[in-house]
Amino acid sequence: MQIILRILEKAGGWTPSLYLKIEHDPFMALVIEATDESGPTGLPCISVAHYGEQNGDLMRDPEMCFEVHEKTLDAFYFRNDYLGIEQWSRSIERGLLYHHISLHHQHQQFAKHWDENLRNQGFLEAFERQLTQRA
Repeated sequence: MQIILRILEKAGGWTPSLYLKIEHDPFMALVIEATDESGPTGLPCISVAHYGEQNGDLMRDPEMCFEVHEKTLDAFYFRNDYLGIEQWSRSIERGLLYHHISLHHQHQQFAKHWDENLRNQGFLEAFERQLTQRA
């Protein structure tokens, strides 16, 4: 998720109050926010999501949660409300780290593909424009 990392860098890095909403028509808004809880290995984490709306309800399409390492994001959660999918590839259960290796690999592969889409769709440039307009 190099585009997300670059956006985080331009936003000043991860903080507990991190909340970024990038509007970029004709695409769904992209929201990047710090979560209240640490990730499965105790590192800070972020939620990255596109939000749509259905019958007045916000719908994640998709949402992924990542632990924030210095220069990488490590996926552990995937959700798509339109498809009714919620998956944890890494979590703490009964005090032990649960790691579903093949699902984690799928999450990382999906994140790589999503990152390429975000790059091609110009979300980094849209965020840079938002920063310029705020200044």
